[in-house]
Amino acid sequence: MSFKSIIQDMKGELGSISRKGFGLRSRSQRGMGDCNGSAVIAVDGLKQSSWANMPPELLRDVLMRIEASECAWPDRKNVVSCGGVCRNWRDIIKELVKNPEFSGKLTFPISLKQPGARGSLIQCFIKRNRSAQTYHLYLSLNQASNDDGKFLLAAKKYRRATCTDYIISLNAEDVSKGSSTYIGKLRSNFLGTKFTVYDAQPSEGGALATKYRTFKPGSMKRVSPRVPAGNYPVSNISYELNVLGSRGPRRMQCVMNAIPESAMGPGGTAPTQTEFLLNHVDSFSSLPFFRSKSARIDNSQPGSSLAAQKESMLILKNKAPRWHEQLQCWCLNFNGRVTVASVKNFQLVASLENGEHDNVIIQFGKVGKHTFTMDYQYPLSAFQAFAICLSSFDTKIACE
Repeated sequence: MSFKSIIQDMKGELGSISRKGFGLRSRSQRGMGDCNGSAVIAVDGLKQSSWANMPPELLRDVLMRIEASECAWPDRKNVVSCGGVCRNWRDIIKELVKNPEFSGKLTFPISLKQPGARGSLIQCFIKRNRSAQTYHLYLSLNQASNDDGKFLLAAKKYRRATCTDYIISLNAEDVSKGSSTYIGKLRSNFLGTKFTVYDAQPSEGGALATKYRTFKPGSMKRVSPRVPAGNYPVSNISYELNVLGSRGPRRMQCVMNAIPESAMGPGGTAPTQTEFLLNHVDSFSSLPFFRSKSARIDNSQPGSSLAAQKESMLILKNKAPRWHEQLQCWCLNFNGRVTVASVKNFQLVASLENGEHDNVIIQFGKVGKHTFTMDYQYPLSAFQAFAICLSSFDTKIACE
């Protein structure tokens, strides 16, 4: 029996069981789902089906073959579907699907918070909607210019009196801090020259939460008491002021608070999140962070990042461009991924104690009026890379 026929039989049995009235439960409540943040249906009735009673050795062999053969979207949705059959299937799929760092594949939503592939760039692109002030991140499915892509993340820009906020969500239809799919935000200073990336949950290494103001009555949207909105700073981005008005590209620096510099060395590792805390709302009351009015974690508690703070944090800086005499402009080699000259284009490399790292960690550039490419790799995650690119969309008169 071919893998395609197995998937078709599974879908047929899923449909027949759902018509019989078995209870359905959203997989998002169990910490699983595909990369677009939508719920994947799991049917408890399948526990009584022949698929749930397959011998473990045969089941593992079938799932291993499916996971290995479906290496790219949209076919990779079959891997997600297999994880929604029953508990046995889900446990094996979670074991077989490797982190993007080792597989280079984005499968479940948590993959967007995990470091990218080592040694190769994961190619994505961003579509901007100026009228709605929204930005959508897609995974490139092919090299064609009309690539629809696989939706990954969405961001919405909110202007405030003293700053600008970019709210980042897994759901393109509900981009707000009160949403259950809210995963972080980007906040700028008044001039738009300094930005802070906040994660809705602490990194694996344990980050300190900063104070945040709750929504007051009459505000745009009230935060649900069951959905915490933590502010864990994971990165600080600064653009160098151009006081003399000299010509040239923007100069920026990113301090990755959650990633140690040692992650770039041989055998180094970057913090890797394994699940969303938002999927375990019943356990929020047991966490001191969500009981505290100031939303600040005590440094004396287990899991604090005192040891991590002593270690040098990873710093990303612009890759130095070269001046092209014939074109009379500054140039960077984007390997064909950028086609339109723009002050927003950049490449970042790691700045280490012994000099700059040669490999480009993240690159961002314009390919159309409202389309931009975003390529990233280890140790950045898709969420961190997306937030860094969002900072480039702001107009910075003092830096240009």
